[in-house]
Amino acid sequence: MNIAIIGCGYVGFAVSQYWQNKDFVITATTTTPEKVPQLQTVAQKVIVTKGDDAETLKAVLKNQDVVLLSVGAKNREEYENTYLETVKTLVSVTKYLPNLHQLIYTGSYSIYGDRNGVWVDEETPPAPANINAQILRKTEDILLSADNENLRVCILRLGGIYGPGRELIKIFGRVANTTRPGKGEDITNWVHLDDIVGAIEFARHHRLQGIYNLVDDSHLSSKELIGNVLTLNNLPDVIWDASNKSNRPHNAWVSNQKIKDTGYEFIHPQIIF
Repeated sequence: MNIAIIGCGYVGFAVSQYWQNKDFVITATTTTPEKVPQLQTVAQKVIVTKGDDAETLKAVLKNQDVVLLSVGAKNREEYENTYLETVKTLVSVTKYLPNLHQLIYTGSYSIYGDRNGVWVDEETPPAPANINAQILRKTEDILLSADNENLRVCILRLGGIYGPGRELIKIFGRVANTTRPGKGEDITNWVHLDDIVGAIEFARHHRLQGIYNLVDDSHLSSKELIGNVLTLNNLPDVIWDASNKSNRPHNAWVSNQKIKDTGYEFIHPQIIF
């Protein structure tokens, strides 16, 4: 099987590593020339290109069976180019790709916005709280427009990503003994890298179609999550300032029942501290 990974960063690299062990032929793209030697260890072909380069993208995707789109913006200013321009270009060239039968995209649960911690699922209308979340929603819409009888589009809305090299202590260690706004009551949604790889492979193998939330079962409040991380690492806790409102743009209890109903079993159903 021929598979292209568009955007081979933290997630894409791990997936490519897994798929290489299954003897798939992997083509990986990156926008960073310095990453080529590393990516060559997990992919047969590595192409340096940007997502809005239609001719290069068409050449990359020629004769591919599956595409994993796993791009990530390096900063907030690059969201439109990284996401919207890439998917517009990708969708525009799919009509020239008769062999392509599945497109898997790693999106974000952040498009649900601030729901005051209430439960949401894939049927809940998105309510993006800022411009970048709005861009992510438009990205999904464009990708879903390419879905047809020959090409199945699967969108995985990921929770916060953690795993090897991106441990929770690395993410939250810097907030020890600092003051944060709010009471820490907002709900968090996380997913381990192992489950991202596992769910992507499950989606490929079962040719999943449509939107699936990919978060674990924990749903801890920010106060519980950060407190546990800092306590277990012998660091002073955060001071919560209830007089100032929390500025987190997304606060929802995200259901993962739909992907469980397909038969996917989480490797790490509870968060690992």
